[in-house]
Amino acid sequence: MSDTLTLSAETRDRAGKGASRALRREGRVPAVIYGQKKDPVGISVNERELTKLLMTGHFFNSVVMINGERTLPKDVAFDVVTDRPIHVDFLRIGEHSTVHVNVPIIFTDEEEAPGIKRGGVLNIVRHELELVCDAAKIPDDITISLKGVEVGDSIHISAVTLPKGVTSAITDRDFTIATVVAPSALKSSEGDTTQTEAAEGEGE
Repeated sequence: MSDTLTLSAETRDRAGKGASRALRREGRVPAVIYGQKKDPVGISVNERELTKLLMTGHFFNSVVMINGERTLPKDVAFDVVTDRPIHVDFLRIGEHSTVHVNVPIIFTDEEEAPGIKRGGVLNIVRHELELVCDAAKIPDDITISLKGVEVGDSIHISAVTLPKGVTSAITDRDFTIATVVAPSALKSSEGDTTQTEAAEGEGE
């Protein structure tokens, strides 16, 4: 389960581009907290503190406590030249609110995948899963084992065991997460491209 992060903030009295530029010159990033049928609140956060949280790798699937309010990061805008954060949106949530989060996927047991040992290549279609869960039980990541996977095999969401109380936000199809495809040398040596080409097409 993701840790709860903490971020201090100051209320923003002024809005507009000029005020935002002034805040950034002071090392602060303009932000807004919205949701739960309350008025949006303009705030600013310390850029250094924000960057430290962004570098954890799980900022967007963590609850962030801001001045006692429980929030979920929804969007961060970055400067196109410097790549520094220039604005953040936070959604107010309750302790057990149902939330939509993107959680990273970790693939394991590659050494136990016959297809990969024979030269197959793991073609990752999705690096994250969009999940629905309790705000207090957001997973850090989803682990998918490659044990027994052969060349031409596809891994679909239906084959993934999600933590209790966690469901996929996409429910209308059994989407592909990854496939194991054969490199050109393996295709020519086996002379069987049909199954591999089908897998590659599915991964596009």
